[in-house]
Amino acid sequence: MTVAGNGAHGPRTTASGAGTSLGARAAPALAILIGSSVWGLAWFPYRMLAQWGVAAVPAQICTASVALLLLTLVYRRSLGTLRWSWLLVGVAFAGGTTNVAFVWGTTHGHVMRVLLLFYLTPVWTALFAHWLLGERVGLRGMGLIALALGGAGLMLWSPGLGWPVPNNPGEWAGAIAGAAFAMNNVLLRRVSQALPDVRAEMRSWTLYLGCVVGGFLVLPLDGGVVTGQTAVSALTSSAATAAVALALGCTIALTNVIVQFGLARVPANQAALIMLFEIVIAAISSWWLASEGMGAREIAGGLCIVAAGVLSGILPGSGRCKSATAGDAMV
Repeated sequence: MTVAGNGAHGPRTTASGAGTSLGARAAPALAILIGSSVWGLAWFPYRMLAQWGVAAVPAQICTASVALLLLTLVYRRSLGTLRWSWLLVGVAFAGGTTNVAFVWGTTHGHVMRVLLLFYLTPVWTALFAHWLLGERVGLRGMGLIALALGGAGLMLWSPGLGWPVPNNPGEWAGAIAGAAFAMNNVLLRRVSQALPDVRAEMRSWTLYLGCVVGGFLVLPLDGGVVTGQTAVSALTSSAATAAVALALGCTIALTNVIVQFGLARVPANQAALIMLFEIVIAAISSWWLASEGMGAREIAGGLCIVAAGVLSGILPGSGRCKSATAGDAMV
């Protein structure tokens, strides 16, 4: 450690201070980057579990339960800050819907198409923020909505299929997950304003509680009791299956803690841009691990959606609710 004002070590002090400062600035961004990478790869272990007999919804219930348990242990000192509020119920509902739909969509659908439909969040965020927060959409917001919807239409349109809407349940799940994620973002802003005493980590805890409860509520749509029994049998009879589920749940919880560190220190617009790295990881991993490619029209539409997300993060207007900056929990 150097001492300021030591002339003999002046250059070394400056260099060391600059290095320390650079590291301190880079660490939060790296934390969010790690989280985005995990989310971009999470589809693969869920598909592995599905092949081994643990369907998407039971797998989501299992991993969310593990994450909830670990977060309870890590954040146990903050549990006392929780307060009853319908806003937190809304966070739990929106978060649960996001996770269940995202896991189900990426397990059963084309990963990149599902993910790009999920990242229509600028559209939903602008609409929900206008409805719940009274924020004006404005010309910029309308332009971003048009760009994102135009990209989705270009990606989804096919002469033989008619209207450019999601073509299968997996794609519909991706779109629903994106809308729920946007609602979650907006509700988190309301919670931070209306319940400032509730710690940020408790908002994540509430969200994961919603993931567990939401998974049980929609389980009848994914095979019900039979699917649940099959999943329990697979988890109890195969050490490898149980290990993957446990490791995935622990990874999700650890990722949450890491991303919370980054989000507390990185501006919302910058965080939104870093989170888009998830799309890059998903594109590479789905091509490599699942041989899922995209045509030129789909790529062009996807680039429009990504551009809308990028612009929503870099355009001025700090009063606007950013597109995908909550990051409190995913998958």
